[in-house]
Amino acid sequence: MNILLVEDEPDIAEPLAEVLRSQGHFVSAAASTEEAYTALTERAFDLAVLDVMLPEGEDAGFGFAESLRSTGFNGSILFLTARDSVADRIRGLDLGGDDYLVKPFSLGEFLARTRALLRRTAHTRRAVLEHGALRVDLSKREVNWRGKGVRLSEREFALLELFALYPERLFEVDELLERFFPNATSGTRVVRVYVNQLRQKIAPDVIGTVPGGYVLGPRSGP
Repeated sequence: MNILLVEDEPDIAEPLAEVLRSQGHFVSAAASTEEAYTALTERAFDLAVLDVMLPEGEDAGFGFAESLRSTGFNGSILFLTARDSVADRIRGLDLGGDDYLVKPFSLGEFLARTRALLRRTAHTRRAVLEHGALRVDLSKREVNWRGKGVRLSEREFALLELFALYPERLFEVDELLERFFPNATSGTRVVRVYVNQLRQKIAPDVIGTVPGGYVLGPRSGP
């Protein structure tokens, strides 16, 4: 499984990353939300482990979790934080968190909770999304169009997955830019490039253009 670990304290982050890797997981460690957004452009993650207080602010982890959910992240989210008030726990769960572990914690409990969340994510990712001639297998990370396999890069698949998970939702260009290409120097042009790549590899109308952004499927628009 792929795990994103967002923790700015090295004495916590390094042991957690090491033990997760020893369990056979891929771990991308980030010390800030900026680094975390960069990691998200390079790989799809099954679990995000988030500290709440990060260099960007004392609530940065909450804001990052809310952003993940609003842009279609369907993995699990585990908060790790010293903030143990009931209000903070409720806020974290309401913003899209699946679990909340208060520091200090035992390594055994941490591993047990990650195992439980990853089992839940694995079950979710067995889903196969079908929209007309398009078939997206979230577990095998395979795409078929009219019965034929389509090879996509990791980032192309992540973009298509988001549209397939929310087929009726309009995704604004700026939102896609922030979600997938936060460090792009070419601005919104990179979004158009990737949408066009999906159209070329799958079908011209697999992603429709509408005023303000894009939606899944053929729609009228420029």
